[in-house]
Amino acid sequence: MSDDADAPSVGGGGKRSSGPGEGASATGAGLRRRRRRRRWRRSGVVVVVLAAGAVGVGWAVYAKLDGNITSDEAAAAELARYEKERPTSLVRGAQNVLLIGSDSRSGEGNERYGRDNGTERSDTTILLHLSAGRDSATAVSLPRDLMVDVPGCRHRDGSRTRPVFAQFNYAYEAGGSACTVRTVEKLTGVRVDHHVVVDFEGFKRMVDALDGVEVCLRKPVDDKDAKLRLPAGHVTLDGEQALGYVRARKSLGDGSDTDRMDRQQRFLGALVSKVRSDHVLLNPVKLYPVLDAATSSLTTDPGLASLRGLYDLVRGLRHIPTERTQFLTVPRESYAGDANRDQLVEPDAEKLFTRLRTDAPVTIEAAPPRDTVDEGGEGTGSPVPRAPSNGVSPAPTFSGNTAAEDVCE
Repeated sequence: MSDDADAPSVGGGGKRSSGPGEGASATGAGLRRRRRRRRWRRSGVVVVVLAAGAVGVGWAVYAKLDGNITSDEAAAAELARYEKERPTSLVRGAQNVLLIGSDSRSGEGNERYGRDNGTERSDTTILLHLSAGRDSATAVSLPRDLMVDVPGCRHRDGSRTRPVFAQFNYAYEAGGSACTVRTVEKLTGVRVDHHVVVDFEGFKRMVDALDGVEVCLRKPVDDKDAKLRLPAGHVTLDGEQALGYVRARKSLGDGSDTDRMDRQQRFLGALVSKVRSDHVLLNPVKLYPVLDAATSSLTTDPGLASLRGLYDLVRGLRHIPTERTQFLTVPRESYAGDANRDQLVEPDAEKLFTRLRTDAPVTIEAAPPRDTVDEGGEGTGSPVPRAPSNGVSPAPTFSGNTAAEDVCE
């Protein structure tokens, strides 16, 4: 994350690491405990020490949080193998983080969401672009049913899969986070600097640590499959309810993956607003349970697999206004070969990817009502048309929303 000489090394201490066959991961030398202490004294996460009330207890808190994070060693090794084919970063200071929500049921507490059949796919994938000046954050949802070129990847059993044209979430099944990163880079031309994988239980714990997140519903919801029963109006969701809300299909919206992604984006905006309005990042008492919940549910690349690495990332987000924290879905339409799959809308998608690669501003505005949008139009995330001014083509404006918006479902 940082070019600082004190940037965290990989692994070490009580850090968990994913094995070489698990497809999610990184390589590097372990940190020595004395170097951690030295960085701890200089890091802004010293607020946790103050909350603990003593240096000795504070170090124990730090060690616990730091040791919670699973370092994704296997993915780092796999990505290093293909370094020459990966895109390069074009703008110094800009960062691209791939957020992967796994549908694995194998973790503690996840068995209630269905049978674990030994495979897992990415349930949600978001490419988060942080501008070099840290004055904006743009989160781009990548549909799991988007048809893409998935490269040959290393499977969890050590075998190699063949390159295939398939729906996007197959990449995670084929080769974990490394394969997903390579697929995204091949699709977008954007260099992925970091990746984060979180499962169902981790998502719930994080929401509960914030004492819930408020959303707005136009009508009551009663969905047995999603374990969701909610009244209309503004409702504060706990972790279990929040998981049902972002995953539900039958009882919310039109049942499409498009509608579900829109809902996920609105929820993330509400979560950002909650963290900002409650000053969580500045309050040690509120910060610790959030950090504990977040770190215990994360598998990250080695650059983020420490409390210092995560703090460096979050520190740059504190001053981004909610109206500049933007959410949109990559421009896409129904796939010509299967109406139940998606394909990119070009040249719209390339316009978006180019702006992310070059750290150019991405401008969004609220999408029109869904029943007024033609297939393949603005409701798919395509740029909203603008009349040219003085013969100069204006920058594209994409449909989406911001964390400042309060929209009823």
